[in-house]
Amino acid sequence: MKLSILLVEDNTTLAGTIVDFFTTEGHVVDFAPSAELALKLLENQVFDIAILDLTLPGMNGLELCHIIKTQPVMTMPVLLLTARDSVDDIVTGFNSGADDYLTKPFAMEELYVRIIALSRRNALHQNHIIDLGPLVVDRRRHKLLREGVEVKCTRMGFNIVKILAEAYPRVVSRTELIQKLWGNDETESDSLRSHMYQLRNCLDKRFSFQILKTVHSVGFTLENVTVNKA
Repeated sequence: MKLSILLVEDNTTLAGTIVDFFTTEGHVVDFAPSAELALKLLENQVFDIAILDLTLPGMNGLELCHIIKTQPVMTMPVLLLTARDSVDDIVTGFNSGADDYLTKPFAMEELYVRIIALSRRNALHQNHIIDLGPLVVDRRRHKLLREGVEVKCTRMGFNIVKILAEAYPRVVSRTELIQKLWGNDETESDSLRSHMYQLRNCLDKRFSFQILKTVHSVGFTLENVTVNKA
């Protein structure tokens, strides 16, 4: 599958390396050294995925990511490149709408694997079935299958799994999850904890390995699953 990739990176040496690597793999990469130039490209082109450097001259990568993610016509996933690896920076990146992040320095092979995984996950959004190997989410019928067995859980539990499956492989922050589940409605601080406890009991307890994972001080994600092509 040939991807059309938007690369926004002010380090021309690194950008050249990324362009060469992905071009060799058969993909098309458009390069912009600033967020402002990237926005001009986005006015006339449709991309499958965007790779954004966090630190850019002028508008930074977080601001650009937020603009991309708040435009209904832009459905592409975004991966952030950052030299910052603190929990706060990671959470800020995810809260801006980023789908994944990679800390510099990194291996080109790892960037490539992450980009392919994000593009496959994004393709799954076009289908009401999200097939993650041992976990299948049927968004139309509101059903969960774990290793072929239907898992009975609450409506809130289903919604949590659906959000995590749609976001996989990235971590969904606690703030983002609460926003998607309850919107602007006030909720007690223990509500999410209670729902996660119930969900673990129905989704993981009777199986040989767990799927629901808590990432300390960051949020939640899924593990031991694999994105299957639609």
